[in-house]
Amino acid sequence: MRVGGRVVGMLAVGLGVLTACSTATGQEALPVPTFSESAAAGSGAAPTKIALPDDCTSLLSPDDLGALFARPLGSTALRTIRGVPEPSVGRTERVGCRYSASGPGGGNTLLDINIGRYGDPAAAKRQWQLNTNAERSDGQSRDLSIGAAPAVAVERPTETVLAVVYGVDKLTFVLPASARAPGAPVDRLVDLALRVLPKDGATQPAPPETSAPPAPASAPSTTTAPRSVPPVAAAR
Repeated sequence: MRVGGRVVGMLAVGLGVLTACSTATGQEALPVPTFSESAAAGSGAAPTKIALPDDCTSLLSPDDLGALFARPLGSTALRTIRGVPEPSVGRTERVGCRYSASGPGGGNTLLDINIGRYGDPAAAKRQWQLNTNAERSDGQSRDLSIGAAPAVAVERPTETVLAVVYGVDKLTFVLPASARAPGAPVDRLVDLALRVLPKDGATQPAPPETSAPPAPASAPSTTTAPRSVPPVAAAR
């Protein structure tokens, strides 16, 4: 019958289409998505504001930190705290980012990031040097280079601190031992700094000394700071 012939013909065409869409291994080939320039242009992305952010999510989101710390999705909270200028040391802005556990049994601090912005790189480096000298007085310290950004890591039984000077900003990362972050504490903080520094640099009024900084070329030696260095009271 003609009707039957038409049905058989349609089935044959359909089988031919399926065969053409199959790979050499017999698996179906998936279409590759493409994005037009007009779609990208219409995304409405605003230029980066030249100032420290009002919300630390733009530097490191709670979910990103949770993933790095192997935490369940949605179990990390973030609080952004705006500080005040300190003209006596040349600081023009300050912002604090506190990441903590949320949900049942939560509340303990996972990470603190404190960023101070200064009038010029010399003022930032001067304050960084003052603070790191104080930090060295009660822990084991390591001198690091994250790209062209000098850094000092200090390990204590209760926390590990990484202090970095980058352009006109001084950044301090504090990882409590209670956070139980996977990996060696200094390595974890260096990884976090590599994620945060490029985003921080984009908010600075002039390009820092280096763009996205590479990881240190080699692991620096550990030194124990002399106990004779008097601690200096300086805000992180």
